[in-house]
Amino acid sequence: MLNFKKLMAGGLLAATILGFGSLAQSVEAGKVDDIKERGYIAIGTTGDYKPMSYLDKATGKYEGFDTELSQLLAQSLGVEVKYVPTTWKTLTADTMAGKFDVAICGITRTFARQQVMDMSTGYLEFGKTILCRKADAKKFKSEADLNNPKVRVMVNPGGTNEKFALSNLPNCTLLVHQFNAEIPSLIAEGKADVMITETMEARRYVRDDARLAAPLIDDPFTKSQFGILMQKGDQDFLNYVNFFMEEMDSTDTIDKLEDKYIK
Repeated sequence: MLNFKKLMAGGLLAATILGFGSLAQSVEAGKVDDIKERGYIAIGTTGDYKPMSYLDKATGKYEGFDTELSQLLAQSLGVEVKYVPTTWKTLTADTMAGKFDVAICGITRTFARQQVMDMSTGYLEFGKTILCRKADAKKFKSEADLNNPKVRVMVNPGGTNEKFALSNLPNCTLLVHQFNAEIPSLIAEGKADVMITETMEARRYVRDDARLAAPLIDDPFTKSQFGILMQKGDQDFLNYVNFFMEEMDSTDTIDKLEDKYIK
């Protein structure tokens, strides 16, 4: 059994950004054998979700909780990582098409996803909340305060943030912005009033930008967990990923990553 405490002792594992070609998976061999044979695991990521998985455009490298978790998964298999860009809008289609082996980038476990794909056991409990300007924090005391045409709510397309807004805030003025990582700055600049986000992301942006606040962070609208997403059909691979996650939890690696990137 791998000693993941020793793996963590060296600090952040450097992300290896490599080129990506087609995945030639042998169904007969199974995903785990195929990954080992080719020497890398393809990780799908949106790269726009601090503090989970974020592409630093200045360095061209991914960083964050899920980036390091991806590196540890690869190391457990004895292979390297190749990151495969995806978007929240195309995440389901890309996963089902086999464009990568797994997606790890702050993906919420949902029944809708589980029906057509496989998801690992959950990690990191979180909930939907809001990000707003610090000057406006007292205006928003509940979900009802958002459901108003005068409140401009901004979300990224295709993910659970947009679904939450459409389902729960039918009377707000909904603004859809393509790039999730740009929304906090747009909120701070007054281009919108509120961002629907998750508690993990809200904590990071409030920490990084003194203009922002998350007044409802201790009382989120929902409760969920993140999971690792993959195609249906390979139970052995799903079992391996679940075992890996159990090891991460039992060795306190999840707690260490949370302390490092979120708290």
